[in-house]
Amino acid sequence: MITYKGLPAPVISDHLSRESSKQYYEPGTEFHIGKIEMVANTGTYVDSPFHRYPDGLDLAALDLSSLANLEGLVIRCGLKDRQNSVGRAITVFALENLDVKGKAVLLHTGWDRHWRTEKYSDGSHPFLTEAAAEYLANAAAALVGIDSYNIDDTADGRRPAHSILLAHGIPIVEHLCGLNELPDFGFRFFAVPPKVKDFGTFPVRAFAILPD
Repeated sequence: MITYKGLPAPVISDHLSRESSKQYYEPGTEFHIGKIEMVANTGTYVDSPFHRYPDGLDLAALDLSSLANLEGLVIRCGLKDRQNSVGRAITVFALENLDVKGKAVLLHTGWDRHWRTEKYSDGSHPFLTEAAAEYLANAAAALVGIDSYNIDDTADGRRPAHSILLAHGIPIVEHLCGLNELPDFGFRFFAVPPKVKDFGTFPVRAFAILPD
């Protein structure tokens, strides 16, 4: 599974197969130990500030409260929601008059429908503008996620959304999917990576809990 164009797919193999393990245990007892070799930017993943800044918080230093059991808010900003977007750009207009403080702000663009197609990574994906990233940072969002190829316009080498949000200690979750299944609010969001020192990005199992 290649997630980000130009980066390799993970390689999944046996470190110890069940058949090989039999030599170490009593008859009828066997175990499997798997091995994965992959880049950090695989699947749905979280970016910590260390991803962008050498002195930023790494995965091990992120507070669990910035990743787990967050009050969630979905912003609908597909192309049909003209009040929330200008072409591909997700602007401040999508966020104004919303209380995002301490919340996981999830940008629902619908781009995940292009997953595993050339369209997904061709550079025409929706992205968060610099001004909108500033707005979220100043409004103290806890986390920002998007169901797109990148939260930034990949044609902009400055990567302003990454730079601004991560400078404010706000984790970013990219390559989300299924945001259409969530309500606009009233749920709790989780996107927790393992604690790895001197690492800025890692896959997460992102999920939401809805009230009964």
